[in-house]
Amino acid sequence: MSETILTVANINVFYGSSQALFDASLSVPAGQTLALLGRNGAGKSTTMKAIAGVIPTRDGKVTFMGKNITGVPAYKIARSGIGYVPEDRQIFPTLTVQDNLIIAHKLGPNGEDVWPIERVYDMLPLLAPLKDRMGGQLSGGEQQMLTVGRSLMGNPTVLLLDEPSEGLAPIMVEKIGTLIETLKSLGNTIVLAEQNLHFCLGLADRAVVIDKGVDVFHGSIAELNADDDIKQRYLSV
Repeated sequence: MSETILTVANINVFYGSSQALFDASLSVPAGQTLALLGRNGAGKSTTMKAIAGVIPTRDGKVTFMGKNITGVPAYKIARSGIGYVPEDRQIFPTLTVQDNLIIAHKLGPNGEDVWPIERVYDMLPLLAPLKDRMGGQLSGGEQQMLTVGRSLMGNPTVLLLDEPSEGLAPIMVEKIGTLIETLKSLGNTIVLAEQNLHFCLGLADRAVVIDKGVDVFHGSIAELNADDDIKQRYLSV
């Protein structure tokens, strides 16, 4: 059994006076992919932002590689080895693809440089011919590839992917799926937030389903796929 690398234990998150997460929990073994599934507005992005330190938790605990990172500033969490690919991509539209990648480069938490820019281009061949194009001139799928590449440039230990297939053409969804599969085969640990169960079936090892800020299912992806009640109640499948 792989060592658990990331644990979220009973976190509560608020936006002002409105509570978004209610004692939400998950855990991710090293080298595995966890699918965080739920309908739009269920709390998936909030969970990812809380792990990455983008929004604060009211209480509960986030542990990464044995260290409590609850309340740690987002830039320190990134330096510790958590790469975050946000739902809205947030590339720099007035910088080239190349500059978007270079600006994100940092060594890993132990000084490793597993993802030099040449390897990122090898992993994302779609970007190589576009390296001099402005980020704002890219298609949605190309921007999504760029955000993943930008995160890899930071040599993360865990990669948080928030809705990477949302709004993309089927061919780009297929390319994103292939990319995740390749990253997983290289031993990367991934948390994949998605509405689309079918997209996750061939990619994830385990799944957590969240609904209205509450985690309502924990189990293997196969167990989730076999549970028609959970799928119909919380995933509209």
